[in-house]
Order: sequence, then structure tokens, then C-alpha cells
Amino acid sequence: MCKLRPVILLFLLYSVALVSAQGSTNRTSSWQTFSGVAEAMNLWYSCSNNANFDKGNAPLVIAHGGFSGLFPDSSSVAYNLALLTSLPNVVLWCDVQLTKDGAGICFPDIKLDNASDVSDIFNTRKNNYLVNGKPFDGWFSIDFTLTELSNVALTQGVYSRSGRFDGNLFLILTVQEMVNQLTPPGLWLNIQHDAFYTQHNLSTRNFVLSVSKSVNINYISSPEVAFLSGIAPRFKATKTKLIFRFLEKDVTEPTMNETYGSLLNNLTFIKTFASGILVPKGYIWPVNALSYLLPHTSVVEDAHKEGLEVFASDFANDIPFSYNYSYDPKAEVLNFIDNGNFSVDGVLTDFPITPSAAIDCFAHIGKTAKGQAKPLVISYNGASGDYPSCTNLAYTQAILDGADVLDCNVQMTKDGIPICLTSANLIDSTKVAQSPFSNLTTRIPDVYQGNGIFTFNLTWMDIQTLTRLFRNPNFKNNGNLVSLSDFLGIAKEANSLSGVLISIENAVFLVKAGLSVTDAVVDVLRKAGYDNGTAPKVMIGSTDSAVLKEFKDKKNYELVYQVDEKIRDAPDAIIEDIKTFANSIVIDKESIYPQNNAYIVRATNIVSRLQSNGLPVYVRLFDNEFVSQAWDFFSDATVEINSYVMGAGIDGVITSFPKTAASYKKNRCLKGKDTPAYMSPVEPGSLMKVITRDYLPPALAPYPLLKESDVVQPPLPDVTPSPPASSTSEGSASPAPRAPNGQPKIAICIFLSVLAVSLVTVLLL
Repeated sequence: MCKLRPVILLFLLYSVALVSAQGSTNRTSSWQTFSGVAEAMNLWYSCSNNANFDKGNAPLVIAHGGFSGLFPDSSSVAYNLALLTSLPNVVLWCDVQLTKDGAGICFPDIKLDNASDVSDIFNTRKNNYLVNGKPFDGWFSIDFTLTELSNVALTQGVYSRSGRFDGNLFLILTVQEMVNQLTPPGLWLNIQHDAFYTQHNLSTRNFVLSVSKSVNINYISSPEVAFLSGIAPRFKATKTKLIFRFLEKDVTEPTMNETYGSLLNNLTFIKTFASGILVPKGYIWPVNALSYLLPHTSVVEDAHKEGLEVFASDFANDIPFSYNYSYDPKAEVLNFIDNGNFSVDGVLTDFPITPSAAIDCFAHIGKTAKGQAKPLVISYNGASGDYPSCTNLAYTQAILDGADVLDCNVQMTKDGIPICLTSANLIDSTKVAQSPFSNLTTRIPDVYQGNGIFTFNLTWMDIQTLTRLFRNPNFKNNGNLVSLSDFLGIAKEANSLSGVLISIENAVFLVKAGLSVTDAVVDVLRKAGYDNGTAPKVMIGSTDSAVLKEFKDKKNYELVYQVDEKIRDAPDAIIEDIKTFANSIVIDKESIYPQNNAYIVRATNIVSRLQSNGLPVYVRLFDNEFVSQAWDFFSDATVEINSYVMGAGIDGVITSFPKTAASYKKNRCLKGKDTPAYMSPVEPGSLMKVITRDYLPPALAPYPLLKESDVVQPPLPDVTPSPPASSTSEGSASPAPRAPNGQPKIAICIFLSVLAVSLVTVLLL
């Protein structure tokens, strides 16, 4: 079997989408990096009035093992993808390990078994060694010659990441092979365990000195003082920079026998053998036990004053980071390079596309900067990624975040009040199953698949007492649920909004229950002054064509047909039907880019077909959490949005995080003639082509076509009068809706509903 699929395959897959232009280098010049501080300090010491601390070079992007967030760390494919998707001056990071015969290889850890198939190839060669005084079992590089390791393939070493690329059998590279194959713009060698290799009669010092004669090394880092001090004289007159790497503060440095936290207080000493420091990002922006940011430290300013560059490590898009960033990895990077106080000189990342875009496209954009027209940013239950859904705070934050359209999914209460809530089932957005109303659990297939406790069985007063579910624990008890009237009042006061989207579902069921949701919406809109043309534009959305037809006489309303299933296309006749009752359409993300096990399979042409028929296309649902995105988008919400906007040409995004989408519209890389690689859409289906046959997920059937029965519904029936509602507070619950046989459908497994909600709440913490 071939041990390495040709690297040219990756170039072929990404050349169209990701290399439309190499991109400019650092279009902004206002950087508070070390070079700017050094120049300013020189001017300041010379009593110049022109000292400006904002004239430094742009921060560097250091690709940790290449694009190791997707492909196996230190593999040729990971390094190649880093070069394809990053700034032109990206620096490739190589963790140097020594083999039994003294060769230097790029490998992420001193143990080989976590990121390679060495244990399968040499299953009897497991060993035990002390590393920094602690015993470790495994397969170590010092027990194998370079020739032996030529039979070992790299694998994904982070178990939460996809292992489907492991079948490519990517070979371990020596430092020289990596440089010769890739010719990186910058090279960073990290020597993590010099003391260990010395104990086993191997010299990383000799290796580094030897390889530097034939390879241009830009940076050499190590967490060991003795190693850097030992090589410092040999590199003093070269362009190679030595960087002292700090580990966690309570870890002891082997040479000085001091903790790294203690050494941080002696930067003057560090300066005697290094020109910079590499610190975990928590050294600069610490977080508390609940993962919220604490005030920044003075590490960057202190190091810059000592003449040391500062690089921050541990950036990865697919690990939890501070809630302050709203799950947006770009926002995290910007906080280290564009916070108004300082900038690090570089970031070490598993996903180099993200800081590349942050540096070149998003840094130093003023709050008043205007964005491009597309996409229309439509909130989903307000800024529900940060605040509990459909609360006054979620809606207010969505406006502040730059949403163009504020949304309200209308539900009806027992006493006939239209309110904003995710769905008619209160279990989806509240802890109602743990409330006194848990005895109202019932099953209504026409409304919800599964058991539920529904808004139309509780009064508005009752619903307002419920505890909401949340994503951001700091705001779990913040905000109040709002009625449609409250919602329209909030929207009307916001000058920045272009419209409101009011979605109406379950109209037929509600009519039969004596509640006309369409009449209620019309009445509230009229009373709120949305019929006089001075308020934001009204958009009425529904999956039911009969609902939209109820608003056909409202000529200034935009009627939005919402497709509630994943489809692959819509026949011409069906599109013509939609045009008779709707002005625009909402479809699912996967109707555009179908997925299989979170890999994009292909691209459909449904967007262009709908648009060519005069129907703007809005797409749902965009979330920032990486688990909601296909692997193809590199765990970056901005990459996902960009691929749908630039690749598929959609007109609007429906998102729980309107701030991310609004900031995307302002990025400067969309305004130039040449779009850089890190702001080009991904090529749909390209990653699937890199997966070998044995590792492919099972094939899925294609999504269905949109059918006439999905689109054409009969007119809404007349309302059946219902008796006046009374409070359903504890002890006075109204009976649940009855099944056709007349028997109440009270769920007997309330405990399971409570347990389900509890589990959801834990997962969202």
C-alpha cells in the first residue's frame, strides 16, 4: 500500500476555493507589538515628541504542527493546508524529537503512541522512562531509528477531532524534509525535552547547531533555561531568535528549580539568553473558575519594556474558551492583538486560518465602520447565544450587536396573548418540567413530536414565572420573557433595525382550540403602529402557506416562506406556487451544503434557482459553537458564514450570535479586488475527497425534493370560541387537551422529562 497519498491532492482540492489570491500582508499598521514599543521607547529616551507606541509590525501567525486542528499534527498535509490558508508570512512550528540515531523529527510529543500508529507496528516496543522526574509508559522516539520510523504513520492525536484522515498514512517528517518539501516562509523549532535527551546520550544542542547550517531557522524555543543559555552564544550574531517558553505557573523549571510563575517576575534574567517569551494565553488574559475573563495582566507591557517579544500559545477553535468571546475564536484572537492597550507579537494556533483573518481583515475596524449590504443579519430569538432566548436582554443585545432584523417566534398563551418563544413547547426553553406545571405534560403530534408542556395551556402570568434555559451561565437568571407587544416596542425604539421577522406556526391547531394567532398578530401590529410605514419593515414568516395568505393584503409586508425540512431542490412548478404567496424564503444550511457525519458532501444549486425566480434566500441556523458546524469550516463561525455568503450567495443569515455575522460584514478583506485565501469560501465536498475508502462514513440518501403537499395548504378554518382562561397556578391546573378517545393524555413519565431538561442544562453549561 502506498504510504502517502500525493500532497498534490490537497492542492487540487483547495486551489480553487482557498487560493484565489494569496492576500495582502497586514493591511493595517497600528500595532502595539514589540517593534512599535521599541521604536517608541528609543524616541522617548531621546526626548522626541514623536514617540508612538502604535507603529509596530503586525503579529505573526505560528501554525502549531501546521493546520493540526484538522489534520494530524506535523503531517505534510497539515503543513500544506497552513500555508494555503494563512498569511503569506506564516511561521510553521515543529516540535523536535530525537530518534535513537540522533535524527530530528517533527512530532507533537516525546511519546509517539498518541499521535501515530507506532503501537500497531511495533506492539512489543513499549517502554517506561522518567520525564522531568515523572514516570511515563509508552513508545518513545529514542527507542527507534529513523529507518524504523519510516514505517510509522501519523494519526490525529486529539480524540475530540476527526480521525477519518488517518487512513492516508501520512509519514513522519524530519526537520530537513519538512523544510525541503514546503519551503516555509518562517520556521519555528521547539525543543521541549532537552534534559531528557541528554540523559539518554542524545544532544538536541548538537542537532540544532548542525541543522542550522543548512536550514534557515527563524525561532528556537524551549522551556529549559540550560538549553537556551547553552546555544545563545552560537546564535548571537544570527537572525535566529531564541524564545523562552513558559509552562503552567506551578510547574518547576528543571535548570533553576523555580516555578515558571516565579521566573515570570525575573524577565531581566530571561533577557540575558532570549529575545522573547512564549506564554500560555492565560498568563495574559486569565479566566476565573466559571471561564469568564479577569482583567488582563501586565505581562505583555512588562516584557516589551524589557526588550522581549511576547508570543501567546494554546489557541484552538475546538476547545472551550472564555464565555466573553461568545464562542467566536476570532473574537478571542482580537482580544490579544487589538484591545487598545497592547498586542502580542504572535499567536501559536492549531487553526492558522482564524488569526490570519483576524489580523488582516478584522483588526482595527472602528465601531462606526460600515459593512457591506449582504448578508442580512436576522437574529434567532434575539442574541440567544449570550442571553436566555426571547428575553428583553436577548433582543436588546441583538440590536447592540448589529442585527438588521429582530425576530419573534410567536406562541399563544391560554389567555390569548401572543408572546415570543422558541417553540410552543415550553420544555424547549424553560424548566417548566421542574415546575408545578409538570402535570400539564401531554402529547400533541400536530404541534410537537414527543411530550411537551405547551404555551396555550398556561396563562402569560404563569409563563413569566418559569426559569429559562441558558447557554451563558453568567446570564442564566437575567432578562424577562416578552409578549409580542413588548417585542415590537423594543424594536421600534432601535433606529439601526431594518425590520422585524414575526414567525407564526401551529395556526390550524390554535384555531381549533379557539385561538386565532393571525388575528392576534395583526391586532398587536396595528396597535404598535407598524401599519403606518414609520416603524421597521414587517416580515411575516411561516411554514404554512395558508398563514402567509392571511397577510396578502398587507402590501408593505414581506412574506417569508419557511421550509422546515432539509431539501435538495424544488421543481419549477413548486417555486411558482411559492411565489404566489411569498416574497422570500428560508431554508436550512444543509439544503445548500448537504452533510454526512459533519462533512460537506456537495453543493446544491437551490440558492441560485430560487434567486433567479425573484426569491431572496435566508438561511438558518448559524451558531458559533463549533459542534454545530461541519468540519469543512475549521470550527470557525466566520469561515462558515463566509462560505455561505461568498460561496453560495445567500441573502441573509439567521443566527443566535448576530454580533459575529454583523462583524463579518465589516471585514476589510471583502472590499478589495483580491480576496485572500483565508477569506475565500471552502470548496464543498473537498474534505470528503481526502478521506480514504475504509474511513468514509456510510453513504446517506439524498434529501428529498420539495413537494406540492409541503407547500400548498388549505385555508385556515374559522375560530371556534373557547371559554375564558383562568390562571393555571399551582393547585389549579387546567386539563390537558384530550385525545380523540376523550381520555386525557397526561404523561406518566414526568421524571424522564425532568431528567431530559436537566441533562440539556448540564450540557449547555
